Amino acid sequence: MANFKERYLAGKIEFEEIDDYVDEWNNSDDTRTLAQFLGLNEEEEDVWIDEGDDALYELLEQQKED
Repeated sequence: MANFKERYLAGKIEFEEIDDYVDEWNNSDDTRTLAQFLGLNEEEEDVWIDEGDDALYELLEQQKED
């Protein structure tokens, strides 16, 4: 199954669905970090933590356009 980032960049889901993925991870026994579960790299994780959802959205949107 594709992770959040893969599905988002492919245009299969909206960014807001990240909350559903976070809930899924919180309610699972998955041993990966949340960032790994979502498919985020270190830079994306740092931006998300330090600057919030809007900054992560912008970063991922740039990747969509490439």
